[in-house]
This record gives sequence, C-alpha cells and structure tokens, in this order.
Amino acid sequence: MSVQAVAVASSRKQAWQRRVLHLIAYAYGLSAVACLLFADELAAGMGIFLNGVNGYSQFYASHVGVWGATALLALFASRQGEPPILGDITAMLVLAQPAGRLYAAISFGLPQGFVLFMCAIELTVGLALLLLRSAR
Repeated sequence: MSVQAVAVASSRKQAWQRRVLHLIAYAYGLSAVACLLFADELAAGMGIFLNGVNGYSQFYASHVGVWGATALLALFASRQGEPPILGDITAMLVLAQPAGRLYAAISFGLPQGFVLFMCAIELTVGLALLLLRSAR
C-alpha cells in the first residue's frame, strides 16, 4: 500500500473515531442532564430506588457526575491534535460499565429492558473506540 493510501485510511479512521467520541459525548451528556432533572423517574426505570440523602447523593455522583465527566472527556478526546490516550481512557470508562454488568450477571442474571439496551450500546461504542485506535 502506498504512503498516500495509508495516510487516507488513517485520516478516515480518525474521522470515524471523532464521530464515535462525539456520539459518546452527546449520549452521556444528555443522560447526565436527564438524571439531573428527572432523578426519581430514571432511577426507577433502571431498578434503582433512591432513599434519603445518601441515596440521592450516590445517584447524582455516579449518574450525573461520572456520566458528565465521561461526556466531557469524550468531547476533549474528539478534538483534533489531542493525545490518543484520551480516547483510550474514554473507551475504558465506557467499557467499565458493561464489565460491571457482566460481573453482576454472573450472580444475579442478565439485566433486563432498558438497562440491557444500555449495556449493548455501551459495549458497541466502547469496542468501536478500541477498534478505531490510532496506530502508535
């Protein structure tokens, strides 16, 4: 393959990686805002029952805080010229969730409904990011 063909392929790969990172940023950002505005409804839909100050604090920390941080990290990683490690860290954060769900599935069974859908999406975009990693 010629040098020019390799450069074009690499450029296309980076463009797709940026698209996936933008998708992650939008999805996690909107999810964090939705959890901020509709905590009780979204928690109930995920099978989480918020009870007292600590329950809300933990929900906001994990769903608003961590998801918001994941969205910002994906947004930063999508900028041209940023170090590739930011995309790798984003992939690890996204893939940590289905990994945790897999661990829970061993003891309690597979998630159901919307949570199973979320798991499939997380797994898909996390693996897509790993497949689109730039050559070092």
